Amino acid sequence: MYPVSVSIPSFRSENNSIEKGYTVFKIDVLMNGRQHAIEKRYSEFHALHKMLKKSIKPPEMPSKHVRNWVPKVLEQRRQGLEFYLQTIIMENEVLPKIFLDFLNIRHFPSVPKTESCGSLDTESEESSKLSHQPILLFLRDPYLLPSAHDSFSNVVIDGVIHGIFYPDLQPR
Repeated sequence: MYPVSVSIPSFRSENNSIEKGYTVFKIDVLMNGRQHAIEKRYSEFHALHKMLKKSIKPPEMPSKHVRNWVPKVLEQRRQGLEFYLQTIIMENEVLPKIFLDFLNIRHFPSVPKTESCGSLDTESEESSKLSHQPILLFLRDPYLLPSAHDSFSNVVIDGVIHGIFYPDLQPR
């Protein structure tokens, strides 16, 4: 099983007065137990394909020229686009950032099948690493006993240590 799975369960036709009609494909994305849905036009798939060709060898795209009003042909295109996305996931150990962006997936270096936060060819290795912020800061080593002239008792340090390491232990 792969951490990212996609399916295209449906499509719908859009018509408006500004531009001629087009088809929108609903893409269900499942990653690490979280699912979300996005909608993309064929032209967006085509743009993705052109970008992917710069970094990987993507599978063939379904034909661009079809009669948009024929449901059988649109169903074949839906199946072809679904197969296209699934093949990219199956054939690539590291998924390109542009692909993850297309699927609206946040990308982290620790997740298998994803690329680090940066692009392989545009950012340095250092800028692609996640930064970590301390959540707890001690001005001195909390494991050392306080000096004899310490004006504060050790209650605060004991409480913090017990709270972090022994949350089920009742205080003395």
